[in-house]
Amino acid sequence: MINPKIIDYIFSSASIQRWNDYPRMVDLVELDKQAHKFIIAYFIAKLEDDINYTHLIEAGIFEFLRRVVVTDIRPDVFRKALQKKKKEINAWVVSKLEDSLKDIDQGNFLQKFKDYLEDETIYKKERFILQAASYLSTRWEFGIVYQTSAFLNDIDEVKKAVEEEIEDYYELIGVRKIALNKKLAKIIDLSGRLRFQKRWAQTPRIPETSVLGHMLTVAFFGYFYSLEINACEKRLQNNFFVSLFHDLPEALTRDIISPVKYSVDELAEIIAQFEVSQIDDKIMPYIPYNLKKEFSYILGLDENNIKDEFANKIILNGKITEVDDLRGYNLDKYSPIDGIALKQCDKLSAFIEASLSISHGIKSKELINGKKQILDSLKSVDDVDFAKIAQNIDEEFCTTGTTQIRMEFE
Repeated sequence: MINPKIIDYIFSSASIQRWNDYPRMVDLVELDKQAHKFIIAYFIAKLEDDINYTHLIEAGIFEFLRRVVVTDIRPDVFRKALQKKKKEINAWVVSKLEDSLKDIDQGNFLQKFKDYLEDETIYKKERFILQAASYLSTRWEFGIVYQTSAFLNDIDEVKKAVEEEIEDYYELIGVRKIALNKKLAKIIDLSGRLRFQKRWAQTPRIPETSVLGHMLTVAFFGYFYSLEINACEKRLQNNFFVSLFHDLPEALTRDIISPVKYSVDELAEIIAQFEVSQIDDKIMPYIPYNLKKEFSYILGLDENNIKDEFANKIILNGKITEVDDLRGYNLDKYSPIDGIALKQCDKLSAFIEASLSISHGIKSKELINGKKQILDSLKSVDDVDFAKIAQNIDEEFCTTGTTQIRMEFE
């Protein structure tokens, strides 16, 4: 069982405002910043050696959870507080999260979380990459804030401090490439713009979530699903990153809601073909050469340039192969992807988005009908009953009217 509070923490980050003491032309929220950070960290890591990507994912999740708990502390103040009161702050964070984490992966996840907070020598390079990625995502946000804050008398001091910090991370190749506005910077910018595309854009909703934030919630579900089925390391990593990037092409095509996409014959196929052409023209040319093949696989492309990120896939004899059942392929050498389960994670995230808004009293015909349609389409994958998870969520929302939900993997 995953404690309902974990889901509460994840989605509460969509309501945490960033730069809220500065005028902003758009809302900047913590969930989007964290999603952008994970994307940047992926690309920085891929240009380095000896990176453990499971550690990178877990460290990022640990940092996310700690940040959500201490949300009332401004980031720069929080960093200074950690220097003097790190032990006390970390102990308080653990006390807030312990009940929520203790049942995940038979307690192993909680123990890893405690070890991470207590021992700065573990995940050392992965931590550094995440720090750099956090800085770069903040720097990207500041580019927005600066446009509307030029009249403030201290804004140039903030600008100088933001610009100078980049020197702390110059030893990382990816940081240098992004700083010099090389090809990789275009992908970082493209992914960042997904925060401007709102989910369920045709109806009011609280909290609003962006396409960028949605990608991270699906990635979290993909990670927890992978723990539940005892996925091998490569399978867990693939499931996380496939989820994290699954809507990246929507930066080029916009978010087309499923009822529209599938209501007209062959429209979905036309959209899929257009997505592939846009990926070829506006994404892949900016991906580092040695990463192109792997990143194509993560995006769901096969050797025939057909895109399906939600198909079960392995690499067999050097070729991408779709399989109905991944049992027997749970080994790193097959580089498995649980596409069918990740589609369920995607739908589950959408269901929570609708249910959460309805629980806050903001509901519409689109949300009510959408929630029902999603529930009807959920199913079990590898003994994980996604329909039951959704039903438990709905029951909890309906009975409590809060964001406390119940999520069970059985």
